[in-house]
Amino acid sequence: MKKITVNVNQVGLVVKKNAVIRVLTAGKYWLGFGEKIEIYDMSKAFQAPHDIDVLLLVEGFKDFVEIVEVADNALCIMYVNNNFNKVLPAGRHIYWKGLQNYRFQMEDISTIEISPAVSRELLEKQTLAYYVRQYKLEPSEKGLLFVDGIFVKVLNAGTYYWWKNATTISVSKADMRVVTLEVSGQEILTKDKAQIRVNFSVQYQVNDIVKALLENKDYEKQLYTLMQLVLRRYIGQMTLDELMENKSEISRYVIEVTAEDVKALGLVMWNCGVKDIILPGDVRDIMNQVLIAEKRAQANIITRREETASTRSLLNTAKLMEENAMLFKLKEMEYVEKIAEKINNISVSGNGQIVDQLKQLFLK
Repeated sequence: MKKITVNVNQVGLVVKKNAVIRVLTAGKYWLGFGEKIEIYDMSKAFQAPHDIDVLLLVEGFKDFVEIVEVADNALCIMYVNNNFNKVLPAGRHIYWKGLQNYRFQMEDISTIEISPAVSRELLEKQTLAYYVRQYKLEPSEKGLLFVDGIFVKVLNAGTYYWWKNATTISVSKADMRVVTLEVSGQEILTKDKAQIRVNFSVQYQVNDIVKALLENKDYEKQLYTLMQLVLRRYIGQMTLDELMENKSEISRYVIEVTAEDVKALGLVMWNCGVKDIILPGDVRDIMNQVLIAEKRAQANIITRREETASTRSLLNTAKLMEENAMLFKLKEMEYVEKIAEKINNISVSGNGQIVDQLKQLFLK
């Protein structure tokens, strides 16, 4: 016989011939012949060398343990004293009762939808994140959700969580902001066989994401090709001079002609226009020469016009002086003043008045 003591926070399993025969709570006991005691601390994790199914057959053992059965298509969120502790995977889990308050929340993970009972804060925890798929859409984005290759719904901006299982999930997203597409370096022949290069710019926006991503492949490439074809068709029917004169009309024509095609792509085109028209070197030199000649001709016209105006002004002045002797006299004095500004000394010889002699300088 042997006397043993089981403390308050302990459980004792009496073993005889390698089999548990009874359970002891807190107190003092005598062990019989061939019996031994296994003491377990209830504040620690349950770990026993015996088969759990056999232990459950021992009378009174179930009263000391919490038994949690987690199916293969489920997981269990474990709370200790109302605080998240860990995630229990599929299987059987056993915990001692009494010292701590346990709460177990079962979740079905056979589907992708996560129950609202699981808070978002828990989904961000590392232990639970292993079982969760996360996808984030920026404020400027929308997305299409595909489950096992089948389109399900449109996703707005935000963060989405789904259970991680055998179901395949994919998200196709698009930027919903106004985007600029550059159609650069397009070499095009005009009607008069002049080879030019055009840089064209388009501002567009996705307004129907289902059409853009589900009904069309690479909508941006299709828009690029559409702009190429329209530009070639429009410029190819115009001469170089017509094109240079009507360059501002290209954007209006492109918007009108491509309206239905752009709508079919799930897009809306806000603005477009020609950024540059690059001419070949020899054509550019010829046009520069023409421009210089035109400017020179305009300068000559302006010069002749000014000369004519000046001559007409002199003629009007002469007529006034002829009709008014006093005006003529004032003009004489003005000339004398101008001469005096340029000449320091004036020598006048001969008879007569000085003014009369100076007057002769201005007479034929």
